[in-house]
Amino acid sequence: MGTIVDAEEARNLSLFRPLGYQRNSCGYCKSDDGSASYYTSSVAVRPVHYEELVNRGWRRSGTLYYKQNLQRSCCPHYTMRLEASAFKPRKDQRKAINRWNKFILGPEYIRRAAYLCPKSRAEKRLRKQNFDVLDVVHETEYSNVKRPLDPKTKKLLEPAHRFEVNIEGDSISQAKFDLFLKYQTTVHKEDVSKWQTKDFKRFLCSGIKRSPANPQSSEKKLGSYHQCYRLDGKLIAVAVLDLMPNGISSVYIFYDPAYEQWEFGKLSALREIALASEGGYKYYYMGYYIHSCQKMRYKGSFKPQYILDPESQTWDPLDGELSQKLDKRPYVSLSHDRRLSETATQDTPQATDADAEINDEDVSLFDLHMPGVLTLEQVQALDLDHWLLLVHGTFVHMIDLVGWEAMPMDNPQSVKGIIAELAAVLGPEVRKESAVVLFD
Repeated sequence: MGTIVDAEEARNLSLFRPLGYQRNSCGYCKSDDGSASYYTSSVAVRPVHYEELVNRGWRRSGTLYYKQNLQRSCCPHYTMRLEASAFKPRKDQRKAINRWNKFILGPEYIRRAAYLCPKSRAEKRLRKQNFDVLDVVHETEYSNVKRPLDPKTKKLLEPAHRFEVNIEGDSISQAKFDLFLKYQTTVHKEDVSKWQTKDFKRFLCSGIKRSPANPQSSEKKLGSYHQCYRLDGKLIAVAVLDLMPNGISSVYIFYDPAYEQWEFGKLSALREIALASEGGYKYYYMGYYIHSCQKMRYKGSFKPQYILDPESQTWDPLDGELSQKLDKRPYVSLSHDRRLSETATQDTPQATDADAEINDEDVSLFDLHMPGVLTLEQVQALDLDHWLLLVHGTFVHMIDLVGWEAMPMDNPQSVKGIIAELAAVLGPEVRKESAVVLFD
């Protein structure tokens, strides 16, 4: 058998190891088995493919990728995003960044700088009337701070603190690990023994594939990165980001609890929105939104937010009709509601209501009517026979497996059933440009 995939083609593939559909305890309402998701793992996913998955309702935690069944989960996780250029900061968000900037500069610097580098009335008026997110988040970075010679001291005027932010690869360091441990044990009250360096690396340093760094290139960064905040040379916060062709996805942020009063959730979101705008990324994804979770509601305050419809995979504004319906019931698909309205069958029970007693893990995924997943008929129309399978470093086609053609596609215990379910959840585009790891 000749070479199926050459080295260049192999580099452009994303690899997925199917883990299947599972029920787990919910970290929000604490029910024992209230959260249902499809899982796969990977150490090799290309940014373009991850973006496609995110826009189908997927999310990742380290090397674990998952898509929740919103209809059959206690606390549905909705994918949300905003268009960076359309963002309008609220008063509390402006206040948070202004407080931080005043802390960085310090009252003495502000007083002397106003005297040595006075702003014109027009500049003051413009600043008051036009809050520019890019200007405000960058103005206190040390490289941007004005440092005139102070005739009073004969020295350059220095801010109270040297604040620096840089983006680097998602690599591990002792400083990052120590900061992470401090954050998890203080803020989340976790036992220090829960985390070893290997766990930290798997969770926050094993992201989507990163494009090779080329300082001379104007191409945008793609892949998983750490945005590091340093104050007077000390690492105080790290934002974990996935940079995709058209968007930035916020993965996690951890910070020194000593600075908790400065609202790093707001500060980091503002900075990431600015990064999206200046870097040519159209969208900013704040992760999942859980309407019933009070701690999640702050995400909706970064406006205008849009929510991914779990069935049509179109985007609806969070404010208005969608928010009102989420106040009344946990699962909402506006496209589904519109279809019901058009056919005047609002009283017709959904398939999932009729099948509520089905044990999710005992049946085929195709029997669950999971939103945003291809049907059995749609998967049957795909060419699964020639989907690539990676076996001991060699690519083969599925049809090369002994007994493949006779295997049932709707049996979750058969190899073909496992492969068919993965294809259904990944979607046709990612399926075409990926390979499966099953036996290694």
